[in-house]
Amino acid sequence: MPGRISQVPRRRVLQVACAGLVAGTGTVGAWQWLAPGAAHGGSAQEFPARPAKAVTDQSFVHVIAHPDDSLYFMNPELEQSVRSGAPTITVCLTGGESDGRNALANTPGYPRLPERRPEFVRARINGLREATAQMATGDWLSPWKVETLTLLPGFQVELQTLKAAPQVQLIFMELVEARFIRVPRKESLRGLWLGVTPKLTTLVPAHSPVKRTYLYSRQQVIDSLVAVFERYRPTVVRTLDPNPTHRAVQQQFPGVAPELAGISHYDHQDHTTSAYFAQAALAEYWGRKHARPTAVDSYIGYEVSLLPSNLDAATTRHKVKILDTYGWADGKDCGDPAGCGDRKVGKRSKDVRWSNNCRTRAPGTQRWVQPLPDGRLAAFSLLDGAAHCWTETRPGTGGWSRPVRVGGSMLEGQVQVLRHSDGTLQLFSVRTQLPGRGRDHRRDVVTARQNGRTPRGGTPSFGDWESLGSPEADPERSMEVGQPLAVADKDGKVYVFVRDWAGNVLFRTGERGRDWTDWERLPVEDEPVSVLDGMDAVLDDKGRLHVVAADTKTVHHWVSESDGEPPQPAGSTRLPTASGPLSLAPLSGGGVRLAMRQPGTARVIVADRPENGRWRVTSECADIGGYGRVGLAVDGRTVVVAARDDAGRVRVSKGSGRPGPWHPGGVAHRFTPAVVKDARGHVVTVALGMDGSPRTVRA
Repeated sequence: MPGRISQVPRRRVLQVACAGLVAGTGTVGAWQWLAPGAAHGGSAQEFPARPAKAVTDQSFVHVIAHPDDSLYFMNPELEQSVRSGAPTITVCLTGGESDGRNALANTPGYPRLPERRPEFVRARINGLREATAQMATGDWLSPWKVETLTLLPGFQVELQTLKAAPQVQLIFMELVEARFIRVPRKESLRGLWLGVTPKLTTLVPAHSPVKRTYLYSRQQVIDSLVAVFERYRPTVVRTLDPNPTHRAVQQQFPGVAPELAGISHYDHQDHTTSAYFAQAALAEYWGRKHARPTAVDSYIGYEVSLLPSNLDAATTRHKVKILDTYGWADGKDCGDPAGCGDRKVGKRSKDVRWSNNCRTRAPGTQRWVQPLPDGRLAAFSLLDGAAHCWTETRPGTGGWSRPVRVGGSMLEGQVQVLRHSDGTLQLFSVRTQLPGRGRDHRRDVVTARQNGRTPRGGTPSFGDWESLGSPEADPERSMEVGQPLAVADKDGKVYVFVRDWAGNVLFRTGERGRDWTDWERLPVEDEPVSVLDGMDAVLDDKGRLHVVAADTKTVHHWVSESDGEPPQPAGSTRLPTASGPLSLAPLSGGGVRLAMRQPGTARVIVADRPENGRWRVTSECADIGGYGRVGLAVDGRTVVVAARDDAGRVRVSKGSGRPGPWHPGGVAHRFTPAVVKDARGHVVTVALGMDGSPRTVRA
């Protein structure tokens, strides 16, 4: 295929001569990354022959509603954490007991099967621990230590510890589940969260070391999760989706208590509510003294079945093998008469669209690193729900300071950094307001401007966070508003774009980032569009503002042709759809370049729109797997692309006029790598590691 780039074999050790990578808090040197697999799609031995050596600089806690949630919606990132050697803990809030029949509903004689909920819960627990053992050791029957754990006085939960890798643990609280995806039910996590039921009971699984049921209040569930966070001091917490998309057709449930009424979404009510409980617990945990800060990632659930596949075939096949272990697809005996897995999952994961996606609700941003007036780079991300800043210790060295908190609370997903023409910075994010004491549960767009100049060698400081509100006045609808995208035109007017509840693109403007106008909608040419979160915008070399956004069919483009005018539809791009967020960069002399991923292959493809020209695909990069937003920069003829590979590492490509081969090696990272020019004139890639420290890659 024209423009195809040849495949470059991987190495286990980063070749510093090709891609120097500096790690730090204040140190400079070669950073070595040992990859779990030596070739695309995994190593010759797909699962490890032995557990990874334990590490302590990072820790992962996964909060899920049902035993299969992390396997469907957080993998491959769950497995990468398990195989990293870091403490990896999964907390399952409910037993997922359903109707107690361990079979698919279309199984002959299904209605006559007995309802054995304690046994079915145990079978699901067995499935999760077998899948986890397989990921960690390669042996699905690797033994576990099973015991009780007291998170709160007077309450016991079940704790399972993998003996071969004791840093891998599973915690089962065993609250009863809603038993329906959408039908409102008083006795459920949602009923407890909304206060419709004051207490929610547990269900004791068969053969459990926990010998009795417990009644949990809303606060006791929150306190239990706080105790988990205090016990494991996570650097990363992973939750399910607190902001699922509403269903196109709203179901009606006559006779339901008004408190349980509300918008129905493309997700399980237990998934959403488990994320709410995790957010509330994190808010309390962050308000207490704790040893190290925490980043949060939230994963889209059932909704992924409506979206383009963002995993490549090899990654999907591997993910399905793990799900088959959970689903007891081979029928092998594990020695437990309650069952060895979840036959409601069984062998069907290969045919379920949940298997070929892994998506976080926040799409990530390229623009979280900006230069300071003294030449140092400043990087920003969210830790403990607040914006934090790292600065280079010296310009162009790639050594980084420790993070400094620069403000905000209950910020969610990501923070974007806009650099004004005078060199000052402005931050943009989304803030969640949890319900209580007359407060609605809602989200709004927020911003903070830099206070004065950055002291030489210091960290920029910021004023109070200002709410830009939401294009959705209704609190429940505001929960679906996307992440803000900010860009300044050549006269300094700042545009902030967001996706609204219906999938429209709305914007506000503020002169120099102040005095904001009301929300307006970007116009469309013909039929209404419903875009996905993950749009991008840049100013080209001629001063024109370009905006791109994808739906499930194609990429849409708007451009401002006149000074000070908002972008207008630029006609059909005739581009294929993307599997995820889009990345734009200006081309020298006018026009823009777009990088995105291809559905089903995860391949990075590049498309150009020259000045006064039409869009066309110009390059197709070699397969490296991975998913998510791509970092992109164009500096004259030099093109630099940075992307996640199938091992969760950032990989960098550098070429003349088009992307070059992928450099071997990389570093495990979160979200999107940033590609920027440093004080020495090098285009560098900055990635945020799982331990919360930035790394700089020079291609």
